[in-house]
Amino acid sequence: MVVMTERPSWSDERLDDLSKRMDEGFHRNDVEHQEFRREMKAGFDAMNARFDAMNARFDARFDAMNERLEKFAQMLIVIGAGLIGTLVTALISAIVAAILLG
Repeated sequence: MVVMTERPSWSDERLDDLSKRMDEGFHRNDVEHQEFRREMKAGFDAMNARFDAMNARFDARFDAMNERLEKFAQMLIVIGAGLIGTLVTALISAIVAAILLG
């Protein structure tokens, strides 16, 4: 046996009421969505400000590190030039000694 339920009748008044409630619900959703977007934008703006500050700190640190590396490279060049000069002087001294003693 199949039980049939009576279908409700939808009058124009009931349809208008449903339409009005749906419009109000969509309006509330739009307002909440706009507020959510404002909150998200404020959060991202704050995060961007933090990243900008962090980038400034990193830039300062990398600049200091680059300066140290440049000074270290200059020091290596001076040391290398000194060693080459010492070796050339020793070689010349050995040649002169060999010629004079030889």
